[in-house]
Amino acid sequence: GRAQDGGAQRCREEPLMSGNGAVWGRVRSRLRAFPERLAACGAEAAAYGRCVQASTAPGGRLTKDLCAREFEALRSCFAAAAKKSPRGG
Repeated sequence: GRAQDGGAQRCREEPLMSGNGAVWGRVRSRLRAFPERLAACGAEAAAYGRCVQASTAPGGRLTKDLCAREFEALRSCFAAAAKKSPRGG
């Protein structure tokens, strides 16, 4: 058979970013700011929620891609919010 120690060798390597407090500080900063950024997507979230609610109400029928346009607008807003820097950029 083949030797299967390649994976074990990788596990012994030092973990990525160990001892790098600056990186974790930036990550924490971005995570703390994220709820405020997502709040800017309220209109998109409300539109998507209305679409889903209407389709699940009595007589409604939720089907795949029924609210795709609203979902895509919300996803795009979230993606834009996630890209902003902690300094407001």
